[in-house]
Amino acid sequence: MASEKTDTASFLEATKKAAEAILEIAKRDGFIHVFSHLDADGVAAAGIIGKTLFRLDARLRIRITQWVDEKIVGEILSDKPQLIIFNDFGSGYMQLLNDKLTSFKIIVLDHHQIVGGESEHVVHVNPHLYGIDGAKDVSGAGIAYFVAKAVDKINVDLAPVAVVGALGDLQDKYDQRMLGGLNERIVEDATNAKLLTVEKDLIFFGRETRPIHKTLASTTSPFIPGISGEEDKSLAFLASLDIKPRHGDKWRALRDLSEEEKKRLCSALADYLLSKGLHYEVTNLIGHVYVLSHEEPWTPLRDAREFAVLLNATGRMDRASLGVAICMGDRSSALEEANKVLEEYRRTINKYLGWIMEKPERMKEFENIYVVYGENFINDKIVGAISSILSASLPNPEKPLIAYANVEGEGLAKISARTIDTMINKGIDLSKIMQVAAENCGGKGGGHNIAAGAQVPIEKIGSFIEFVNELVGRQLKGENIGSGNNP
Repeated sequence: MASEKTDTASFLEATKKAAEAILEIAKRDGFIHVFSHLDADGVAAAGIIGKTLFRLDARLRIRITQWVDEKIVGEILSDKPQLIIFNDFGSGYMQLLNDKLTSFKIIVLDHHQIVGGESEHVVHVNPHLYGIDGAKDVSGAGIAYFVAKAVDKINVDLAPVAVVGALGDLQDKYDQRMLGGLNERIVEDATNAKLLTVEKDLIFFGRETRPIHKTLASTTSPFIPGISGEEDKSLAFLASLDIKPRHGDKWRALRDLSEEEKKRLCSALADYLLSKGLHYEVTNLIGHVYVLSHEEPWTPLRDAREFAVLLNATGRMDRASLGVAICMGDRSSALEEANKVLEEYRRTINKYLGWIMEKPERMKEFENIYVVYGENFINDKIVGAISSILSASLPNPEKPLIAYANVEGEGLAKISARTIDTMINKGIDLSKIMQVAAENCGGKGGGHNIAAGAQVPIEKIGSFIEFVNELVGRQLKGENIGSGNNP
């Protein structure tokens, strides 16, 4: 492998090739169809590419979707765009693109592990091609940003949106929840443009916008048993620490606490989590906070992690156009509507978490994994968020978690797999496990080593789970589990 500097240089060269392809089609007034994944990172990437194309006065359509399938292929064959851009997915579908769409010019901007070979008609920008870790060094939105910057330096003002995408993709895996790798370059661009400031503080959703007790009650990362989802118990917890939730007639947000109050709160939360056996979550209480300084205080766009949750909510609740519009600069009706969607999303998440905790059979422990049986109750578009929340709050967080939900009307189960950094160091690669197990069951899978997903026929879900349990055990023993066609 080439040196890190050479790898980065080659990656940036690839983003320039993608930029050239975009400029060429835009100058010819060609129609550009953008497809993007529905999570926060994918929505942010769509917003970045959408704004870049808008500034070029290009003809475009943006579609947010869960995956690339035959329906998407049919849509492309019908629309006949001059250029197709896949954001935050595509690298796992190279075979499909090579088989069905060879007559189209395609750009794939993705950071997931690659399945299938390269092709002449595809400009493929993926950090894994250059020895860069796509799970923590650059996200889909980050790749979109580097391409946007190569199109025109004016697009540096989209750097904060790329930071939001990276945080939404949980790439803050460096010391004290910091963004590193190529993400650090994006943070530098945003701070140099005076659009972002980086601070150290307690990391909770609602730091800028919510009364403290609501912030504690609405937190799902970390998920605090007995406090998450329970406003009255949150108020009682604060009262026990002599932290007043109001100043006069005004509620106080986390940003309003004194340093001494923050220390007291942090210490008490750490003790509480330890008492519940949640040792891993204690390390996530304090870290780097990314503040979008050009956004209004007391809005959910001010804190980049909160912004990411807002985008994730719009994508998961079938309102992704609102998230894309916000990333492209809309601060009026789209933001107002997205805030309502976010509240509904929060209620939905807490409902699902409560449902799982109600009965032991809804989350079972196997020899090597945990499995959440979401079946027809959990929305397949939200099962990924549920698995992310639960994976670090398990009795044994070193066991990967697999959550699945049925996809209505498609005869498929949507599976989401998550683990923690410790397990990656022990040899676990969920992307490979999902790929091998899914292909063995007539489905498709892939993603990152730490977070991956799959789709398999519903009738195969039992054998899929058993096979995943076996594959995790084999990887922990150091075995090479092969490819999907040769497990």
